[in-house]
Amino acid sequence: MKPFEPDLLFFEPRALEYPLGQEIYQRYKDSGIPISRTTSHNQVRGIPGETELQKYRNAKNTLVIGVRKTLRFDQSKPSAEYAIPLATGCMGHCHYCYLQTTMGNRPYVRAYVNLEEIFAAAKKYIDERAPEITRFEAACTSDPVGIEHITGSLKKAVEFMGEQELGRLRFVTKFGHVDPLLDAKHHGHTRFRFSINTDYVVKYFEPSTSPLNERIEAAGKVAQAGYPLGFIVAPIMIHEGWEEGYEELFRKLRESLPDDALSDLHFELITHRFTKTAKNIIQERYPKTKLNMNEEERQKKWGRYGRSKYVYPKDQMQQLRDHLENVITKYFPASEISYFT
Repeated sequence: MKPFEPDLLFFEPRALEYPLGQEIYQRYKDSGIPISRTTSHNQVRGIPGETELQKYRNAKNTLVIGVRKTLRFDQSKPSAEYAIPLATGCMGHCHYCYLQTTMGNRPYVRAYVNLEEIFAAAKKYIDERAPEITRFEAACTSDPVGIEHITGSLKKAVEFMGEQELGRLRFVTKFGHVDPLLDAKHHGHTRFRFSINTDYVVKYFEPSTSPLNERIEAAGKVAQAGYPLGFIVAPIMIHEGWEEGYEELFRKLRESLPDDALSDLHFELITHRFTKTAKNIIQERYPKTKLNMNEEERQKKWGRYGRSKYVYPKDQMQQLRDHLENVITKYFPASEISYFT
């Protein structure tokens, strides 16, 4: 799969005051890709489309270069203490993604160019929590690897965190375009994670992302570059042949990873869930989806602020947990399962 290139570009005027903003502008100014100005990366107008569905799909191919004004970081439990905001939005079309609801009508990809200000804010959080280690998640609202060849932001974040005695970085990706990150001076302070799933889930629910074999190949490169490695298996789904599918997934993974990557390997396991709002949006945007969102087959679970979501019933959750933990232990006995949810 080729790396992402936008069909449309928007720049906030202030973005051009920063070196990265100028660098990206110079990259594209003679490319033939339409470039426009926008007063705010939060209110981009002029994305074409006669219907809302067309506008949504065109927005997914739009890159907006802006300045991150809010430097108060969100919490990012359970994987980290804080989310570090390098980008927002994703060019992938994963049917189940929670960004379907959190991004609302702004699904375009945003990259922030005021990196020094963002890193300075991260340093304050690190200092406040000293002598505890502070972990930052860089992929809460985006897949920054997908635009790394354009921005270089993630490499800068990796090297910044490599210099922090008490700072750690984490991110997860569905893209195999990792070469720009392989020579980064990470000093073991960044855990590089890949989102993986069965062939069925990747084929039917993860369009516009790298195929599974490319992600696994990229994971091998990352391991050889000395990064601590991890995998998020999400969303774990019950589908025809799911037991064999997950067994095959971990067998392929074991065959592809170098032995020296196995001593510090982390897995995060997240089952499929959805809200009523997400279901409606997904069915509008992907009307032919095979995603099973039958509320009668799920258990309603109440969360914070009176919100509810639909999860697998307890007996199915236990079946999923038992099977995934068994196959992980079979192929990766020295690994750590960080959590199952």
